[in-house]
Amino acid sequence: DGGHLFYADLMNVLYDRDHYKLALGQIATASHLIDRLTKDYIRLLKYGDSLYRCKTLKRAALGRMCTLMRKLNPSLAYLEHVRQHLARLPSIDTNTRTLLVCGYPNVGKSSFMNKVTRANVEVHAYAFTTKSLFVGHTDYKYLPWQVIDTPGILDHDLEDRNTIEMQAVTALAHLRACVMFFLDVSESCGYSIKDQVSLFHSIEPLFEGKPLLLVVNKTDLKRVEDLSPADQALIKGCLKEGTDLIQMSTLSEEGVSDVKTLACEKLLKFRVENKSTKSLDTIANRLTPTLPMPRDQVARPPCIPESVQRTRAAQAAGVVLPKRRTEKDLMLEGGGAGVFSADWKKLYDLKVDEWKYDIIPEIMDGKNIADFVDLDIWERLGEMEREEEEREAAAEAAGEDNMSEDELDEVELAQVAAIRRRKALLKNEAKMAKSSNHPRVPRGTTPKGAAAFDATLEQLGFDEEAPVRKRARSASRSQSVAAEARGRSQEAKKARMAEERERSRTREPKQGEGFKDVEAKAAAEKLNAKTRVRMKAPLRYNKSGEADRKVPTLRPKHLYSGKMSGQKTKLHR
Repeated sequence: DGGHLFYADLMNVLYDRDHYKLALGQIATASHLIDRLTKDYIRLLKYGDSLYRCKTLKRAALGRMCTLMRKLNPSLAYLEHVRQHLARLPSIDTNTRTLLVCGYPNVGKSSFMNKVTRANVEVHAYAFTTKSLFVGHTDYKYLPWQVIDTPGILDHDLEDRNTIEMQAVTALAHLRACVMFFLDVSESCGYSIKDQVSLFHSIEPLFEGKPLLLVVNKTDLKRVEDLSPADQALIKGCLKEGTDLIQMSTLSEEGVSDVKTLACEKLLKFRVENKSTKSLDTIANRLTPTLPMPRDQVARPPCIPESVQRTRAAQAAGVVLPKRRTEKDLMLEGGGAGVFSADWKKLYDLKVDEWKYDIIPEIMDGKNIADFVDLDIWERLGEMEREEEEREAAAEAAGEDNMSEDELDEVELAQVAAIRRRKALLKNEAKMAKSSNHPRVPRGTTPKGAAAFDATLEQLGFDEEAPVRKRARSASRSQSVAAEARGRSQEAKKARMAEERERSRTREPKQGEGFKDVEAKAAAEKLNAKTRVRMKAPLRYNKSGEADRKVPTLRPKHLYSGKMSGQKTKLHR
């Protein structure tokens, strides 16, 4: 009831509004009864003395609700049928720009719709091919339009029309659209021109307040000029004020686009007139025009530029003034876009127009470069060059006091080379001292002295004749000898260091050295043997060890082979 009248009447035509409201009323009544049952049984559940009693009450409530819904089975089936049918109906916008096609059956309405829209309506050579409303969409002047194809209407009383015809009557009565009434002057549709004109007059009250267009179709078979005077008079009798007559043929597509253009223009003009009249009346009631009142006796005529006055005077005298050349004219004369370069310097506003094309003054960042140019720039440049020459001469004179290597003798050259080598060695030693690429011994593990070291060795079972003890004494003795001979020449020092390095070379320790007693040695050898056997076992038996790469089996064979109970092997694959 709250929707558009078109949809309300369409529901009444298709499904009988009373029957539809009766079914909805039954649903609403059942909903109220179910709500009341729910409240009653919830009240009874509060007094349930056991879980069994509560389940029994719940079962009774659900049974009564199902009984109510079972009684509504016919109404629910009818509403479901209505819902499905409504879902198949086209979406019709009652407020957009609409062209409404109507007329007798088989006069070319659906063919015209297929030509001007993107719809694909079924077309056959018999009457009532279209049994419901069809909607197509098109564009005109970059605006969306909808075209509605209505079923054919026969010329009889309103009470005698069936559901198919009443759909077209409902659309004509409630949609604000441009009505296009189709006539078949060839009478190949099976109805005479007199019958078609009679139908036009019988439904003419539905055209009130809407733009009307009388379309004569199938002109490829016969035109209006070929009709008899009586038939032409019947057709002209349909033409009243605001009604236009146009001819076309959907078979040869002659005049189809003209019919669409004329119908769209008529509807646009009609909508603009209605909107402008209403808006003008509403705005005029809120506006109060005012007129300026003169405040003194001073005349204030309109200000007209001198150039306009000269142009008007020349036109009055009949003189033809030369046309002003614009930048576009200059561009076309200079080669066109991409070749012509505009002259922006002619627009400079300078004190003297002759300065426009001078290299200086140049304007940069809003300032004139000439304001920052010194007049004595050349004199100052000469002074700077002379000062630079004097400094170069002084530098050459100071460099004469330094001696070059060419003036040194052999002894002095050898001393210079030795100094350079010593300098390089000192530099390398400093780098090595700074580098952190060597292990550092913690302070806690550093021996505190030779006596403490000897005591530790005695506790571990080493005697004084052990090679390790001899190695310690030889190292300390070599250090003392080296400290005494630091002042000797470098060649003698290198030879002595080589001799000491050969003498202090580490010998291979005998089996059993480094252990406290024989038992400790045997335990170590036994542990070493077990470790070697454990590490070599995987390699011996060709097994994978802890260092081998492991690739897990994604599909183990024992899970994906064989048959399962009641199934086949095929299911595993």
